[in-house]
Amino acid sequence: MLNLKEAKEITGGLSSPSKMPGYAYNLPAWQCVTGVKLQAVAGSVCAGCYAMKGRYRFKNVKDALNRRLNSLNHPQWVEAMTVLVTHYSKKVPWFRWHDSGDLQGAQHLKNIFEVCNRTPQVQHWMPTREVKLLTLLDPTVVPKNLIIRVSSHMIDQGPVKFWPHTSTVVRAGKTCPAQEQGNACGSCRQCWNKDINNVAYPKH
Repeated sequence: MLNLKEAKEITGGLSSPSKMPGYAYNLPAWQCVTGVKLQAVAGSVCAGCYAMKGRYRFKNVKDALNRRLNSLNHPQWVEAMTVLVTHYSKKVPWFRWHDSGDLQGAQHLKNIFEVCNRTPQVQHWMPTREVKLLTLLDPTVVPKNLIIRVSSHMIDQGPVKFWPHTSTVVRAGKTCPAQEQGNACGSCRQCWNKDINNVAYPKH
């Protein structure tokens, strides 16, 4: 079994977004397969991507994101991520995949499934725009402790129909309460709740 230091060296480590109740994992938004195309589309959610500005432009942050991206093909990535998720989710068993960035391919998704299967004590949430990876996927093969929410591409666009769990960005009618509670999840766990089909985030 890898130790914590070895796991961090292999994966590039986890992120700790102030909004989230626990830890997360991120990749560079400029390497999103679908999102990078949407950044040039007016009215798309990605047109004003938060992960392309602010602290994400700092060299040390960019370097960390690129290290994580380059680690995806490491033969021990699954084992290393399992070590990190297990360690950092002991007190707060809620984990988010990709607070920036997105799935890089089918093998990446398969590896995430394996990490989730190896950490059944943790509740995982992963938003994604990589619908091509999901269109032929049977939702029943998704680990029981992982909820995948397919994110609609455009502001005020309704949720997709082919997947049971979704998220949208809206000008009115939001269901995410973070804006009213210091831009943080607080006690809310809608995103991880499989009883909630769609989470609507406010445009900001």
